[in-house]
Amino acid sequence: MARFGPPGGGRVPEKSKDFKGSMKRLFINLEKWRYLFVFSLVLAMISAILSLNAPNKLSDFTDVITKGLSPNINENTFNEIMNDPDISMEDKMLTSDIISKIGKDTSKEELLVLIDELPESVYEKIKPSIDMSKVKEIAIFLGCLYFGSALLNFIQSYSMTTISNNFAKSLRSKISSKINRLPLKFFDQHETGDILSRVTNDVDLIGHNMNNSLASLVTSSTLFIGSLIMMFVTNWIMAITAVVSTVFGFLVMGFILKKSQKYFVQRQVELGDLNGHIEEIYSGHNVVKVYNGDKESLKEFNRLNDRLYECNRKSQFLSGLMPPIMGFIGNFGYVAVCVMGAVLTMNDIISFGVIVAFMVYIRQFTNPLNQIAQAMTNLQSVAAASERVFEFLDEKEMNNQENITKHLDKSKVKGNIEFKNVKFGYDEGRTIIKDFNAVAKSGQKIAIVGPTGAGKTTMVNLLMKFYEINAGNIYIDGVSTSELTRENVRDLFVMVLQDTWLFEGTVKENIKFNKEDISDEEIWEALKVVGVDHFVKTLPNSINTILKDDESISAGQKQLLTIARGMIVDAPFLILDEATSNVDTRTEELVQKAIDKLTEGRTSFIIAHRLSTIKNADLILVMKDGNIVEQGNHNDLLNKNGFYAELYNSQFQS
Repeated sequence: MARFGPPGGGRVPEKSKDFKGSMKRLFINLEKWRYLFVFSLVLAMISAILSLNAPNKLSDFTDVITKGLSPNINENTFNEIMNDPDISMEDKMLTSDIISKIGKDTSKEELLVLIDELPESVYEKIKPSIDMSKVKEIAIFLGCLYFGSALLNFIQSYSMTTISNNFAKSLRSKISSKINRLPLKFFDQHETGDILSRVTNDVDLIGHNMNNSLASLVTSSTLFIGSLIMMFVTNWIMAITAVVSTVFGFLVMGFILKKSQKYFVQRQVELGDLNGHIEEIYSGHNVVKVYNGDKESLKEFNRLNDRLYECNRKSQFLSGLMPPIMGFIGNFGYVAVCVMGAVLTMNDIISFGVIVAFMVYIRQFTNPLNQIAQAMTNLQSVAAASERVFEFLDEKEMNNQENITKHLDKSKVKGNIEFKNVKFGYDEGRTIIKDFNAVAKSGQKIAIVGPTGAGKTTMVNLLMKFYEINAGNIYIDGVSTSELTRENVRDLFVMVLQDTWLFEGTVKENIKFNKEDISDEEIWEALKVVGVDHFVKTLPNSINTILKDDESISAGQKQLLTIARGMIVDAPFLILDEATSNVDTRTEELVQKAIDKLTEGRTSFIIAHRLSTIKNADLILVMKDGNIVEQGNHNDLLNKNGFYAELYNSQFQS
């Protein structure tokens, strides 16, 4: 575990890039699905337009019913009654007397009383009657409108879900591919948890919010603009009433969006920091316990958690203000429309159906404000997350290998390596390897020893092209590694590290990692040579037992399995970086025998702190401060009584 403190070099900037730039790049990356994307947005717009046609039809529907509930009394009806031969003269005279009593000042109650006094034959002519054929026609039309709108909305939702899921999958694939092209230096400077947060949290957030926001934004905007136009077309007085009552919502929405943006951006940053700390602490849980670091790690966790909580609280509080505020504005609009509609109806300026239409329009006018605000808030989160993802995808990659044409066939490699005037530093202005020169001949066993920080592992990293050297050159059979691809160089080596790595899979899968043509017999032979075959046989399913990251396998057994993995690889070079550091003395003897067999016919580089394990090395390179200070075999170096002898003898001092 590196430290308890907050992430350092891998921390992303808290200030976001411009929203427009982030969204523009996001849409550029959606180009693969642009036709489906445009199709989805068009469907969302058409669905909204269909919904906009419904209120006027609903107004007609209401007027037909309202008209049908009122008596059919007018001058034409009176003339028809007077000329109807089926009505007696007595009934006509009585009807004439009753109608003459109806004037402009007659109330509805008085009118109903007078109608009740009409003869039966006349009442049948003027009684309320709803035009059911017209009602049926409008009802079917409304049903088709709403069904069509719902169907288009369903297709649009399915299309957007397909786009967002495929886009998220594409981003994960790009990140996975990018990881393989990043230099090791990047991972030295960035927290693992923060990288994982970009792969998981940020990508999921982009996919989820993009799916919920873009189509919603188009639909809501269409409804908002369309309902505004339709209201003015229907009645400008009612339209102005609705607009004035809701204009306050625009101001509130703009203010809240401006305030909440920075908190949504910072929330993603703090989430990455917290994930990095959690991954760091749990991966080094035993170390934390041994050094009683619980309180310190918990204190740091609480600090990061509080910062994330504060960002969440502020962002969610501000965005949470939108629904109640917009709800109040919507309800206020209902009241204003009803009051104004009542006044206009009483003055016979509009019909009751217009009020019903405006009740729907005011909902279509105010609800989109809330949806637009929510969509914009979600897009702010998308922009913040996409910045972090694209920032990762923009990281500087390893040097391009397209122009490299040389290739070494590992079956024909002799096994000679030369380091010539190699200089290297992890940071500019700080050179670690100053002027390294060494020659390893075919089949030799080369040991690299020295105190911590001398540059032993660094030399191996340079040999494997994990880092590019600053000056000098490394030759394999006379060919510079700069003229070979990284894959070609690494294919020439078997490497067993101090840190064991076993993934969750069967023993067989771990041993034959990245090798397809390995038989079970070869795996058992490698296990037997290393001396771990008995342990594997005791497992429930032998080599088909699934290994998990638990305490059932000791560190030494894991190391033996990684050595067995190297046993089955046919490569001319071998690197052992503290390969026996995690095994006990007795097991070390078995491992040493396995290593001796592993080194047969290979040019081997062995890094070891236990100098007793490299006595039989053909050449020992003694490093100090990035340079070779001594070289020779074990006996020669002891006879020199120099730095190597000092290191060797210090192991036996009490």
